[in-house]
Amino acid sequence: MLAHLADAARARSRVVEHAARGERVELWEPGERDATIEATAPRAAAEHRAATVEQAERLERAWAAVADWSEPADPAVPDPVPPVFTRWREVWIHLVDLDLGVRPGEWSAEFAVHTIGVLRPRLPGGVVLRATDVPRTWGAGAVDGARGSGTEVVGGVRDLAAWLAGREPDEPPSSAVPLPELGPWPAYPARRRDLAD
Repeated sequence: MLAHLADAARARSRVVEHAARGERVELWEPGERDATIEATAPRAAAEHRAATVEQAERLERAWAAVADWSEPADPAVPDPVPPVFTRWREVWIHLVDLDLGVRPGEWSAEFAVHTIGVLRPRLPGGVVLRATDVPRTWGAGAVDGARGSGTEVVGGVRDLAAWLAGREPDEPPSSAVPLPELGPWPAYPARRRDLAD
């Protein structure tokens, strides 16, 4: 996980740095992501920490130099969400995975709403999510917070986001029927239209 977090920051830095020079490169070359993670995973904890800090600082410097976020940096994705949102999700979700004491309950409501917007394609048809702690509803038939006609899954917004992300919620969402099986993770990276609701 730490190898992935460090390398994802490195890859994003490279894309942004090239974009600043008017060049477009892929986030990873074919096979590069898995090969890099496999090669760096055996590092000691201190090495992982140092690499994560180094690459996160590089990414911050690259982002600070961006003048126009409306220009896509990845040629394969003509309408991407700015990469800061991808990194935002990646870091907070993996903080839960790293068993450092961070739980979904520590996510902000804004982060949880954003994450649900991105992961909503995982819901089967006819499933509606209704948050109990913010005035939000997502899914088929959800209009202005109204209840849809299909299966309704109810819970706190952070717990709904954690469930959609495949992580253990602090308080499992509930439904009148068994919770539906989620579809695959949406294609990476998310598009703006996935975040419209």
